Amino acid sequence: MRERLRRFAVVGLVATTVDIVLLVVLRRVGWTLVAADLAALVAAALVARPLHRLITLRDDPFARWIRSPGLFVSVVLTAGAVDVFVLTQLAPTEPGSGDLAAKAAAVAAAAVVRSLAYRTLLFRVIRREQDEPARRPPPEGAFRLSVVVPAYREADRIAATVSRIRAELASVVEPADLEIVVADDGSDDATAAAAEAAGADVVVRLDRNRGKGAALREGVRAASGRTVAFTDADLAYAPSQIADLLEAVESGHDMVVGSRRHAGSQAVVRAGRLRQAGGRLVNLATHALLLGQYRDTQCGLKAFRSDVARALFEATTVDGFAFDVELFHLAERWRLTLAEVPVQVEHSERTTVRALHDGLAMLGNLVRIRQRARRGVYPADAGLPKAGNRA
Repeated sequence: MRERLRRFAVVGLVATTVDIVLLVVLRRVGWTLVAADLAALVAAALVARPLHRLITLRDDPFARWIRSPGLFVSVVLTAGAVDVFVLTQLAPTEPGSGDLAAKAAAVAAAAVVRSLAYRTLLFRVIRREQDEPARRPPPEGAFRLSVVVPAYREADRIAATVSRIRAELASVVEPADLEIVVADDGSDDATAAAAEAAGADVVVRLDRNRGKGAALREGVRAASGRTVAFTDADLAYAPSQIADLLEAVESGHDMVVGSRRHAGSQAVVRAGRLRQAGGRLVNLATHALLLGQYRDTQCGLKAFRSDVARALFEATTVDGFAFDVELFHLAERWRLTLAEVPVQVEHSERTTVRALHDGLAMLGNLVRIRQRARRGVYPADAGLPKAGNRA
């Protein structure tokens, strides 16, 4: 991270120096203030783009704006307009030392606008890419749908969970085409035995309690469906809603996620205030990592093409709750298509979430995800069949 910031600062300093020096030189040879500033801005942009592309952000998904000439030009024009406006308001009529102070203020104002513009435009570009279904060959699998349920100390209700999933999806998926996988996250009760007795097709047991991300990783490895979905053991999201995610995956999306903050979502039973506040803080923190500005990364209802699910979870490194954010990061890095759908949620009073402990752990994991991305830990691509609608 520090190395990247250092390189970014060096490139920015070079471009700013070109901008300011050329402005001063052109003013002294008789150019008007506006003409000199425009020429200096163009020169600085021509210097900055290749340097950032080759040095600063060469292996980073945040560099997508560098690789997109249209996006880069849009941001340069927006920031340039602010630069010219501030400069013309503050610079003296005659060339002199006052030009430097005015230009410094203009550069600072333009830098703020440039940063905001990149985030806004990137959001639109990335979400437009993600919204378009990918025309990939259908994935392989023995079942139409696998539902993975991570469970920890759920011996008293996992049987009801398994039964309800089968009952609510019976009208959508033929019983023989539905697989239920329970991933027991090292429970010290009879969760695994209860799941087997209830008729779960596969029960995976972790040797110790490692976290939801680890449990799902093992569950996805064991799943055999062409579409793989996961939901929480408390069924805060009625299993019937999985049908909407299944339809979206089969329509061409690589990844479909429920969003509790979608305009069409409903909360039948709301979470406690502390949990709601924690969720908002997590979403704010993820905006520093993810380009897409997703409304809800932590919803416990998601579905994927099976090949996408396996690639994603094999690449994840986080065992705790931040694994969701890692999935979104990889989806952006690999240019996967993604759809957000509304959900109806009924929060349970009983939860394994420890608000303060898990919140702090998640923030730490967000930092580690960013660092791993910088170091090139994650694969460059998912190794998926090429989409027919992608260049």
